[in-house]
Amino acid sequence: MEDQNQTTHPERLIMNAESQDAGSQGHASGDELNEPEHKSHAPQATWDAWDDRGGERHADGHDGAAPASGGRAHDATEPDESGSELSDSELSDSEPSGGPGEHEAEGRRYAESAMPITPPTHRVERSIRAKTGAKVVAGIDEVGRGAWAGPVTVCAAITGLRRAPEGLTDSKLLTVKRRTELAELLDGWVTAHALGHSSSEEIDELGMTAALRLAATRALEALPVCPDAVILDGKHDYLGTPWQVRTVIKGDQSCISVAAASVLAKVRRDALMAELGTDHSDFAFADNAGYPSPVHKTALQALGPTPHHRMSWAFMDALPRWQHLKRTRVVADEDTPSAEQMGFF
Repeated sequence: MEDQNQTTHPERLIMNAESQDAGSQGHASGDELNEPEHKSHAPQATWDAWDDRGGERHADGHDGAAPASGGRAHDATEPDESGSELSDSELSDSEPSGGPGEHEAEGRRYAESAMPITPPTHRVERSIRAKTGAKVVAGIDEVGRGAWAGPVTVCAAITGLRRAPEGLTDSKLLTVKRRTELAELLDGWVTAHALGHSSSEEIDELGMTAALRLAATRALEALPVCPDAVILDGKHDYLGTPWQVRTVIKGDQSCISVAAASVLAKVRRDALMAELGTDHSDFAFADNAGYPSPVHKTALQALGPTPHHRMSWAFMDALPRWQHLKRTRVVADEDTPSAEQMGFF
């Protein structure tokens, strides 16, 4: 079996021509749009294929309608619940704070309130389009940040402004069955998406923030079209220049493109960890996806870390028999506090 520490290359997925917006409008001229300097140098014909609502036109000039997937037809566009532009006060939760982000452990975020889930919208996407002239906006979410083993995986998703599949939300609020069903639906529903990974070795070498940046860059560069703007889940912009970034706290619950990225990233990484688990059955990676668990802890103490573990993390301090395998980083990983790295130890 191929060593999964080599899962550092992005997984490229092609645009789904059948899942684009209906009723597209004409482009604004270049003088009317303040397009970012980082825009792809793809041929103009490529950009002309994308209308100003985030979709793709077919070669004959007719717009494709969203497919009827999962037994339910989706409306071509989401109702404009808030108009084309929102005030700064309405978007105060989505502005960057400038401070370092504090990651919430995945286990804690499963225990969110049992109140009914509010469906995500395109509120932030519409604001970015109205204020910056961006035509292609990608939502980004990561999974695996707090795991002891395996890569950190980032998904970049472009959705246009069509109505989302029913039940779409943060992947951590969904059952495994529903999450898997949604991922299958989203694979054909999104305009485009791509995945990028940073291996456990890269996390040990670079630290989590730099590893996240690397994985996100791999995902973005694997998209068939370079986005004009990016929405990041959370309050910390780990991506930075040259990308035009908007951070949104709980964006995986409130933004359709980020929620889609959340589900696709989670399902893909879970499948990857299950594959890794076939050679390390005592660690139950298929059940815990490399995150802390009693079974995982017991296996570490008895067998020591696998090649897929993050050898620089603080949980290694609780394994006296295996201290000779620990890696020491010169710069502390401030984005993943030691208490979180220890997990159940």
